[in-house]
Amino acid sequence: MTIILIFFLAHWFLSLFFQTFFLHRYASHKMFKMNKFWDRTFYFCTFLFQGSSFLNPRAYAIMHRMHHAYSDTEKDPHSPYFIKDVWGLMIKTKNIYLDYRKFKLEPEPEFRDRYPTWNGFDTFADAWPTRFFFIAFYIAFYIVFAPYWWLYLLLPIHFLMGPIHGAIVNWCGHKYGYANYDNGDHSKNMLPLDFFMLGELFQNNHHQKPNDVNFAKKWFEVDPSYAVIKLMHWLRIIKLRKA
Repeated sequence: MTIILIFFLAHWFLSLFFQTFFLHRYASHKMFKMNKFWDRTFYFCTFLFQGSSFLNPRAYAIMHRMHHAYSDTEKDPHSPYFIKDVWGLMIKTKNIYLDYRKFKLEPEPEFRDRYPTWNGFDTFADAWPTRFFFIAFYIAFYIVFAPYWWLYLLLPIHFLMGPIHGAIVNWCGHKYGYANYDNGDHSKNMLPLDFFMLGELFQNNHHQKPNDVNFAKKWFEVDPSYAVIKLMHWLRIIKLRKA
């Protein structure tokens, strides 16, 4: 059972880290710069660790920029205040995401460009055979190492890891917790130490200063991802907009 729990937690935190680091703070907000080698490296790592639920950086960035521009209004792609439940939020988000991923819609000019793209790789990463390969791998891993049937209940989380992380942030981060700032929306901070979501649930802080790489603002708040990002800056893997 220990191997399964380690595998689950590794998938949870690695998938989440690349979502907050690459998709959110880099692709959407351009909080730091990196050269082409590291851009491609982290692009691939995001694909590898999100696996079957890989989220395309371009589509993700467009939606996230819309979320900030229209936070908690009817034009917000995933405000919990215009959707009945979390499942409905995930379905609405998926539909809008696919419209941009498949180029069925063009975003407004202010949401375009300045996001990483890798068209040839995206074709492979988004293909159903690729996604099914990851699903088959997760199932095979559990068949080999899971000693109890109830551990298989974790498999759907592996399959939908990226969207689940997004749903937690967009639902809980706009409904529950405390607010340090009046942002004109319902954004909240859930926990002073947001280890479980690697800083993503400091939504109120982030909406106040959307281009600040450190999501923690008060002395008692800790953003675990920020420490890793500062280390990457110190190692010259990335260059922060403001060191």
